[in-house]
Amino acid sequence: MIDQQYTMKKLLKITGFAILSLVGFVALYVLAGLGLGRIGIAEEANAKDDLSIYILTNGVHTDLVMPIKTPQIDWSQQLKFENTKGKRTDYNFISIGWGDKGFYLDTPTWAELKFSTAFKAATGLSTAAIHATYYRTMQEGETCVKIDISNNQYQRLIDFIQKDLIRQKNGEVTHIKTDAVYTDSDAFYDATGSYSFFHTCNSWTNRALKAAGQKASFWTPFDKGIFYQYQKS
Repeated sequence: MIDQQYTMKKLLKITGFAILSLVGFVALYVLAGLGLGRIGIAEEANAKDDLSIYILTNGVHTDLVMPIKTPQIDWSQQLKFENTKGKRTDYNFISIGWGDKGFYLDTPTWAELKFSTAFKAATGLSTAAIHATYYRTMQEGETCVKIDISNNQYQRLIDFIQKDLIRQKNGEVTHIKTDAVYTDSDAFYDATGSYSFFHTCNSWTNRALKAAGQKASFWTPFDKGIFYQYQKS
């Protein structure tokens, strides 16, 4: 009986320690994300304003929005209109975001989030995807910021995105054929890397901005860190 009580107390102590450790980690993670997100990386000086791109957020996840066609690239030749449900071709902009494949395809709403999906995403055990959405117009506001960049900076942004698209032997990007799209104007593609606490969709966007010589956070897993850099006075 005494041994059983001792074992039970020991298990309760271990459980309590594990819970406190998890709570502590989450609190530290949030504080670090918010704090480091406010440390800014300056944009490159004396760059020309050759074209405009946008940063878009839905309140959690950020995307980069670019003109579909410029002298550097026609995105519709790789991320094809025909891969969308609507198959329309009268769009002017494309948004591109990177994220966890399981979240993208298996979690249409937070209510449908599975523990297995969350666990794999948090620990880097799952695969990644690129989400591309087409738009006719963009409207600046609290959730959409316009950035003017040079042609050279834009080329570096293109190169950053291109290296994360998984390609087939014929050079075409790997379209994920699924009904789990959000609208008639979006599609998913296999991407390199894996999502984790430290490599989120927003840290990917942040790294893309750094690659293009734009204002960015030192590090941020949240959209708030990125938008803080562009909305602060």
